[in-house]
Amino acid sequence: MTKSHGPAFCVVQLDLAKCPACRGRAVIKGVFHELACVQCNASGWVTAETGEVLSLEVLVTQLSIRLQAAENQIAHFNCSMPAGAEAQYNENNRRGAGGTNYTGD
Repeated sequence: MTKSHGPAFCVVQLDLAKCPACRGRAVIKGVFHELACVQCNASGWVTAETGEVLSLEVLVTQLSIRLQAAENQIAHFNCSMPAGAEAQYNENNRRGAGGTNYTGD
């Protein structure tokens, strides 16, 4: 069954691209100072398919989705503990001179 009206059931992540006018910097160089880019609402991001500007509500939601995905990826990489030979190599086995770590290298 397809949805015909009303808000979407869930927010999907859109493909974003850097703004071609400001190259993702959100500002363009004026004669004397930098100006807010009007092609991307001073965000540096546009839709990848059409290159059109995102409304502020959609932009905040999309950036939040990307931030949460990046935080989850960082947490996933940080929680992986070394196992096997790497864990044994890095821990102190107190077999060296004065109870220091001896790795056999």
